[in-house]
Amino acid sequence: MRIVQLGPVPPPHGGVSMNLLAIDRALNQLGHESMIIDVTDRDGEQKDDRILKPRSAFGLIKLLLRIDSDIVHYHIGGDFSLKLAALTLLCGILPGKRSVVTFHSGGFARRAARTARPFSFRGFALRSIDLLIGVNDDMITMFKAFGVDERRTRLILPFELTSPDPTIEVPSELTQFADGCDPLLLSVGALEPEYGNEFLVKSMPDVIKAFPKAGLMIVGSGKLRSNLENAIDAHGVRERVVLTGDIDHSIVLHLIERADALMRMTEYDGDSIAVREALHLGTPVIASDKAPRPAGTVVLASPVGTEQIVQAVREVSGSRLSPTFDADGGPGNAEKIIEAYAGLLAE
Repeated sequence: MRIVQLGPVPPPHGGVSMNLLAIDRALNQLGHESMIIDVTDRDGEQKDDRILKPRSAFGLIKLLLRIDSDIVHYHIGGDFSLKLAALTLLCGILPGKRSVVTFHSGGFARRAARTARPFSFRGFALRSIDLLIGVNDDMITMFKAFGVDERRTRLILPFELTSPDPTIEVPSELTQFADGCDPLLLSVGALEPEYGNEFLVKSMPDVIKAFPKAGLMIVGSGKLRSNLENAIDAHGVRERVVLTGDIDHSIVLHLIERADALMRMTEYDGDSIAVREALHLGTPVIASDKAPRPAGTVVLASPVGTEQIVQAVREVSGSRLSPTFDADGGPGNAEKIIEAYAGLLAE
């Protein structure tokens, strides 16, 4: 098979980009042809011949028409704007190619399911796609609300769960910070409003009162970095909170395994790869109730207050979970996608 995937490419290492790369690796291992079009970074340098970076919408259209492929697979994360709907429609009407879309955004899906109109432009765009993949039930419900035939939808969880590579070394400054924390709280995600990191920083003085050696490590990048720096200073927690920026996923896995709790205070969510990785590695997870959470997560009811954070940290402190694989979402996610490709081409 000859597959072209469209979506974000790290950095940053988010759930959508990691899913895309996992599929790419599996395709190559199985002897298929795989190419990636990075639709989020028009200014970055193209370092890999298989990862193309079109500089404009016109350039993207030319690429899609020129590349010889059997399937075009578009990964959508975040919102579903009219611009993204237009690209979805383009994928759906490309001559001689089958089309797949994976929708990764739980927040938009829940809102859209209540207001979706089948005869809207978004509905028309989604119905142009041969196979729509949702990463949780909310997305499947949304597809139906937009008038998509249920037979053209599939629920496939968007991650591959792996253990940390023992040959990878964590940078010494991160190791030193982690060594001085008891407990070590970890947040992994973009530095954007919906990830709730400012709230976590605001909660740290109360956490430190209960746990004087507590520390918070925030992994990721985004437009709120300066806001978070200011919040850290304003709340007097400069010695107990560190912003790592973007770091390689192989290092993130070691940090997740080492943490006493993974914090996920999102305002909305899809199916967080970081949450699944933490549970897989036996690390407790404390999360908001803004998305469906897997079994084993300590879920905090909204609106979450700092006292709830302290109580949840107290609840999980010093404990470890039994490492688990999710029967539907463990190793094999990429293989399920590739099986879906094969089924689509066999129709």
